[in-house]
Amino acid sequence: MALNTSADAPLPVGEVSRLIGGWIDRLGAVWVEGQITQLSRRPGAGVVFLTLRDPSYDISVSVTCYRQVFEAVADVVSEGARVVVLAKPEWYAPRGQLSLRATEIKPVGVGELLARLEQLKKSLASEGLFAADRKKALPFLPQLIGLVCGRASAAERDVLENARHRWPAVRFEVRNVPVQGVHAVPQVVQAVKELDALDTVDVIIVARGGGSVEDLLPFSDEQLVRAVAACRTPVVSAIGHEPDNPLLDFVADLRASTPTDAAKKVVPDVGEEYERVRFLRDRARRSVQSFIDREERGLAHALARPSIEDPHRMVDERADQVAALLDRGRRTLGHLFDRADSELTHTRARVVALSPAATLQRGYAVLQKADGHVVRDPDEVAAGEALRARVAEGEFTVRVDA
Repeated sequence: MALNTSADAPLPVGEVSRLIGGWIDRLGAVWVEGQITQLSRRPGAGVVFLTLRDPSYDISVSVTCYRQVFEAVADVVSEGARVVVLAKPEWYAPRGQLSLRATEIKPVGVGELLARLEQLKKSLASEGLFAADRKKALPFLPQLIGLVCGRASAAERDVLENARHRWPAVRFEVRNVPVQGVHAVPQVVQAVKELDALDTVDVIIVARGGGSVEDLLPFSDEQLVRAVAACRTPVVSAIGHEPDNPLLDFVADLRASTPTDAAKKVVPDVGEEYERVRFLRDRARRSVQSFIDREERGLAHALARPSIEDPHRMVDERADQVAALLDRGRRTLGHLFDRADSELTHTRARVVALSPAATLQRGYAVLQKADGHVVRDPDEVAAGEALRARVAEGEFTVRVDA
């Protein structure tokens, strides 16, 4: 509606409402799915008033229909039921309200719901939200557990009592929310996000007891599945409904068959852990004792060997042999010394006998000229030349006579 308006030339409220109604009247009929949250059937009235709500997005719209339209499904439709209606949008100008005028109402059967859930399951699985490699491991001993459940429900009691019975020191951060109906999905999603934002929460349990397929529909809602997939904290699904698995079971990091089973899987049993520690301690003690015994036997075997029992025995056995070899070595070395001494004496006697000094001892003399040259030929000296004569006991000067 492109209108020329201004602060000086505004449109009256009635005109605006009339224009909106004219635009809405041009819209055609549409099929709408939702959950009935309010149902008003006044006795004698020809019109039935309904409120349809989208549980995933917390949005409602009013629906009216003629009594005969609703009477066709009155036996199978009540508050909380999911229905599909063929309706045309209507604008009630006096109050400025939008509603839907239904001309046909069809209940959504369980089979159809299950078929839709299977289609949604395949779609989410193709995105990898159910893949095993994206699932996070639970901590061995969580200090603080986040619990999303109904207020004063059996599921809450089962989780708290069983967990504290197994490990008395465990603590819980509980968020009580509706676990069925039109308000369940947004509040469960909000509770999961709140607990995931707390750094102190180690694991989150979403718990509910059994119920029909319709009662468990909030736990197959796409919005809840994506919220759990985005959590950084491990999430445990504890929806106690064995025949059918809500989609929360597939996206959660761990599935428990019941809230009691969730407590057993999340919290270790202090008695079992004590027994495990005792068993491991005894096993370690036996292993150490076995190692010591084995080493002691090995040491005793080594000490029993003759070389260890009498370490000097080998030395004593070789002592005579060493003494004989030592004596033999001494005798051989003595013989070598004696032979060398005899040879040295003979060589010395020959050297002495052949030495010039021995010759001089026998009365010979050596004549040398002034320059030290030894005179060997008479022609080498001249008359009157002074020579030096060396004898055994010294030397003296002589002169050559003509």
